[in-house]
Amino acid sequence: MHLFKRGRAAITNSLGRLLFPAVCAGCQSAVTRAGSVCPDCWGKLRFIERPYCEVLGLPFSYDLGRGFLSAEAIAEPPPFARLRAAVLYQDLAAHLVAALKYGDRTDLVPLMGGWMRRAGAELIADADVVVPVPLHAGRLWRRRFNQSAELGRHIARHSGVAFAPLALKRVKATRSQVGLGQKQRQENVRGAFRIADQRRFEIEGRRVLLVDDVFTTGATAASATRALKRGGARDVDVLVFARVGAGSLGTLAGGSA
Repeated sequence: MHLFKRGRAAITNSLGRLLFPAVCAGCQSAVTRAGSVCPDCWGKLRFIERPYCEVLGLPFSYDLGRGFLSAEAIAEPPPFARLRAAVLYQDLAAHLVAALKYGDRTDLVPLMGGWMRRAGAELIADADVVVPVPLHAGRLWRRRFNQSAELGRHIARHSGVAFAPLALKRVKATRSQVGLGQKQRQENVRGAFRIADQRRFEIEGRRVLLVDDVFTTGATAASATRALKRGGARDVDVLVFARVGAGSLGTLAGGSA
């Protein structure tokens, strides 16, 4: 009976691969394994590796030594402790973010979330709870799902960390951050978040890992962090799929944080 079940499962998997062959997440060309990218698309991704700013995760062009901070982190220290991102927001990374957010490509979550887990391993190890950046109820109804919550759920499930998708609420129907400058973005999300009273126990006294898809100026991450700290969080780290590099805001086509 056991062998029969195994054989049936093998046949089902083979039929699935025949009817729905694995394709590259970037260009849709054939690949050997689902949830992967082809060599050409792989070359279009710039993964963020050390050396980088220990606070903002901004990559340096040369090694300045462990613990060195960027000029941005020194000039305007963020309210969160550390930020990590898997890739720079450009080319294929921007396409993947848009496909997940606007194209309902939730099949990309394991791929993107896996890269985030690798990039944020030290943050995940220190985290007590994962909290995604929430959407306002109206936008969530129109979009049908929150891409940050899907990424956060994947990270929490595969890391064994508690997941609290309802602890942080977006109480202000902010306009899209696309096309806004830094000051406009800050004003747009000012007071946009608060902790749900009945969920306060999920973050009080705990180190929170705040998850989002993109980090741009940091306005959303900063506003959400302040709300978490007002709600009793001991500290906050931020993990995103992609972040813009220095001097890239002028060409940014999307992003929320």
